[in-house]
Amino acid sequence: MKKNRILVFICFLPFQLFAQQKWNLKECIDYGLKNNRNTVIYANEKEEADAKAKEALADYLPKLSVSGTFDDNLKVQESVIPAGAFSPVPIKIAFTQKYNTNGTAQLDQTIYDQSLLTGLKANKYNKQQADLNIKQSQETIIYNISNAYYQIYVYREQLNLLKGNLDTYQKQIGISKLQVKKGVALQKDLDKVTVDYNNAVSQIRIAESNLTLSENQLKYEMGYPIGDKLPVDSVSQRDVIKTVVTEAAVKPFEAGQRTDYQLSEVNSKLLEIDQSRIRAGALPKLTGYVKYGAVGFGKTIGPAFSDPNPFSAVGLKLNIPLFDFFKRNAQYNQARYKSLNAVENLKLDAGKYQLEYENAKTKLIKAQSNLWDDQRNIDLARSVFKTTDLQYQKGTTNLADWITAQNSIKDSQNSYLNSLYSYFQAIIDLEKAGGTLNTFYNSL
Repeated sequence: MKKNRILVFICFLPFQLFAQQKWNLKECIDYGLKNNRNTVIYANEKEEADAKAKEALADYLPKLSVSGTFDDNLKVQESVIPAGAFSPVPIKIAFTQKYNTNGTAQLDQTIYDQSLLTGLKANKYNKQQADLNIKQSQETIIYNISNAYYQIYVYREQLNLLKGNLDTYQKQIGISKLQVKKGVALQKDLDKVTVDYNNAVSQIRIAESNLTLSENQLKYEMGYPIGDKLPVDSVSQRDVIKTVVTEAAVKPFEAGQRTDYQLSEVNSKLLEIDQSRIRAGALPKLTGYVKYGAVGFGKTIGPAFSDPNPFSAVGLKLNIPLFDFFKRNAQYNQARYKSLNAVENLKLDAGKYQLEYENAKTKLIKAQSNLWDDQRNIDLARSVFKTTDLQYQKGTTNLADWITAQNSIKDSQNSYLNSLYSYFQAIIDLEKAGGTLNTFYNSL
């Protein structure tokens, strides 16, 4: 029996360990990067960019076309030979018969088309754009998961504080009931404490509801099944945050680190290529071709198919656009102004992103300072309450002072929770503004 119990314990041990596993922030982001549906969408866009590149290249590859016709000339067309050449009177003659077949296979090869050659340069930037879209999607996933994860941490902190307050009120209710029973306290004093106790219960319910909503939001951002349990480990974030803040305070800002800036740069390059492509449309285009075919004629259908007359040709085709200058010039000017605006927007973006980074850095420093102050205020409020509670038990102060001291703890806790959330928000906002969300994720 003992051996069987040991065997069962060993068999179920891995499942117990898995059930006890808690997800930290890095594990949540790992899961989200693999399972968030946006990942699939942007991966498809990358495949689309590859397909566009092949489409552009295909215009410079050989093209083979096969065509065929079959005509039933209900009334055969006749031509007229003028009088004097073969006869003193005009002669009507038909150069075809009632049934006519024609089959042709033609191979065309572009030899020179500068607009196509210029357009091929866009393939490189289209692929870069697709890769940057994937990177930007990953950064969005990291940001949203981190935000939801930190909200869970804050609501858990709130629940811990509220439950501590509830225990204090519960103990005081017991004391007040004894005092009322002995006649040394009034019923209204017991009612005051009971009201605060009921308020604490209501706040706990709200915090539990908010925690559930945050957990569901985290599951959604991760692409995790909403109905499945997700045990989150938020305690380990304390040490991570200290490291992140230290690094964030000394990071030099570079606009080029931001993915949205890199996307704007790629867009600017594409507009330059489009401008050159339109200009190249004015140059001659040279195409070579080879064709082979057969023509069949007959008064009945049979000979039109059974006795074809083959033909073949090799040639060059030169196309020189002459009278579309005004249209092309208008298109070129549109592309040129778009390109100029893209360059100016890059300069504006660089300044805007610098501003966002400096503001985010300032907010983080302020949030960190507020958090420390509010943590100290909680300790001070608890110290004051401890003294007031001792005085109340000895009868040297009244219940009003006791409630005031306890309310001071609640006020300091509320300030602390607000500062804590602002602090977490400031961290990920700074990483986003600095274009270092991936670095932040890798450092976890």
